[in-house]
Amino acid sequence: MTALGFLYPGHSGEDDYPRIEQLLGSDVRLDLVHTDIGEDAHRVDALREMGSERRLASGVEELRLTGAETVVWACTSGSFVHGWEGARDQVRTLALLAGMPASSTSFAFVHAAQEIGVRRVAVGATYPEDVAGLFADFLRAGGLEVTGVRASGIVTAAEVGTWGEAEVLALARSADSPDAGAVLLPDTALHTAAYLPQLEKELGKPVLTANQVTVWEGLRLADRRVNAPRLGALFTREPIVQVR
Repeated sequence: MTALGFLYPGHSGEDDYPRIEQLLGSDVRLDLVHTDIGEDAHRVDALREMGSERRLASGVEELRLTGAETVVWACTSGSFVHGWEGARDQVRTLALLAGMPASSTSFAFVHAAQEIGVRRVAVGATYPEDVAGLFADFLRAGGLEVTGVRASGIVTAAEVGTWGEAEVLALARSADSPDAGAVLLPDTALHTAAYLPQLEKELGKPVLTANQVTVWEGLRLADRRVNAPRLGALFTREPIVQVR
């Protein structure tokens, strides 16, 4: 059994995780601990506070009790708003607090793009334009080329969590560009796990979404690869364990 730990802010799109766990197979367990979101606002100051050491530390002890082997801060905006170096410091602090390998969703996007061999990416963000721009800056710092950013201007994670398949598909379509090798949808409040096959079929290219790459990053930290095609192209590379 591989037990992966996740610190998830508040309650919005967390039901993606049991769905992903089911698709991964019986020997992978996803343990989710909710952290206090503070003010629900896609605003830089609120996002910095949401990912502060104090808020992360409050969930670490509960997570350690689950027996998790790795921990990922399951929040994109609450990591990339600190910039590349700040997000790296955040992850280092989390690893020290938890006593286990750690990462965050923002780094997961960069690592996942590298995994599928894509350098040019398009971004479909639920965030306001200024916050979406910070995510693009983070990706560029990680060596990716951003072909374009589509910002939806949504202020709260609660609203993002109400989006269904139609809205997610529309966001991906509007963000896509012919010169992008993949489309990135960066918000763990956004439900996407059920829509990955349809997203990739419609766009004809890999689609990387926040909760999907977050779980993949946990597996990467645990040195596990799982082939689960219903979770998209990211989960179909050089498997150690085959899921049918």
